[in-house]
Amino acid sequence: MTQLSPMLKQATPVVAVRGEGLHLYDADGRRYLDFTSGVGVTSTGHCHPRVVEAVREQAGRLIHGQYTTVLHDPLLTLTGRLGEVLPPGLDSLFYATAGTEAVEAALRLARHATGRQNVIVFEGAFHGRTMGAASLTTAGTRFRAGIGPLMPGVAVAPFPAAFRLGLSEEEAVAFALRGLDEVLATASAPAETAAMFVEPVLGEGGYVPAPAGFLAGLRERADRHGILLVVDEVQSGFGRTGRFWAHQYEDGVRPDVLITAKGLASGFPLSAIAAPAALMGRAWPGSQGGTYGGNPVACAAALATLDVLREERLVENAAEQGARLLAGLRAVADGAPGIADVRGLGLMAASEFCRPDGSPDPETARRVQQAAAEHGLLLLLCGIHLNVVRMIPALVVTAGQVDEALELWAKAVAAGSR
Repeated sequence: MTQLSPMLKQATPVVAVRGEGLHLYDADGRRYLDFTSGVGVTSTGHCHPRVVEAVREQAGRLIHGQYTTVLHDPLLTLTGRLGEVLPPGLDSLFYATAGTEAVEAALRLARHATGRQNVIVFEGAFHGRTMGAASLTTAGTRFRAGIGPLMPGVAVAPFPAAFRLGLSEEEAVAFALRGLDEVLATASAPAETAAMFVEPVLGEGGYVPAPAGFLAGLRERADRHGILLVVDEVQSGFGRTGRFWAHQYEDGVRPDVLITAKGLASGFPLSAIAAPAALMGRAWPGSQGGTYGGNPVACAAALATLDVLREERLVENAAEQGARLLAGLRAVADGAPGIADVRGLGLMAASEFCRPDGSPDPETARRVQQAAAEHGLLLLLCGIHLNVVRMIPALVVTAGQVDEALELWAKAVAAGSR
């Protein structure tokens, strides 16, 4: 009998047969409060009626229109609509299917456009599992071990993770920017550095928002040295943090290339990179393409997602409910000495578990995450040591659902902490 790869480790024991809003249901009809949203994908909740109708209608007209063979209306309309929410100047788009594929496309573009070979990334970053993207990933050896040699030309600079460094946020930013300057002086000469890739909120690396001043420091150095600033908003974008793009919390930060995926199409495989047309035009012929990129059904889902985000004010809701969620998580942490830090931005919220000596405690984090599933709350782990439990509810989450999740979380923390 054939089976799934044994390396596909499920985070929860649930076999879902139906989803609606913030809930998943198994074959026995048990309801689970889903605070994973498919790793930040189902931004409008499971099976939002507007998305379902758009997909059903499009599937009856055109399912596949390969975009270097023929163009189609959903692709053209989406391209225009994304211009309404993208940062100014990013007026050219290339579509792919997954975040890692978009990262690869951004990497190709950066090297083609600059004629330089090196790339700088930051500690704790996750950019994907394909070879180029894995070479940029530092969120854990599990993403890159055993497949070397990896792509050369990658240098790693510090990320201002204040809690891990034991510094204030201001001190952490100063430390990280000094470290970046040292990388430019010792490992990757500016004249050989094509781009810096950065997540405005570390995802797999532990849900660490970049403190104020860090992205601005990257922008200043990028401008000074002619380096491209590539902002990876695969997980943090499309309203999740309470701004449409997480980098918008830092005034004056302008990406040269922006990468988006996950919440873009409410569960359908679609990703994109956005850049100024003049920059995008410096890619080499044949370097951009793909069989499924810009799929008509996925584009229709993305258009419906944009409508729902605007009409239901979901970006604003992410900010409001995210503040409620973080406040509740901190209240639970006050009575749980194993939770050493609570952090996040909007609806990217995390609790980090440490032992009394301050070392990472992945065992307790895992027990608590599993206890939460037993209580009906689905959560995921992250962090370089997998000692961080993250909450990523859909942007349609209500105050009542946040409160329900916090009640279940408190029970899980009590059950899993021993």
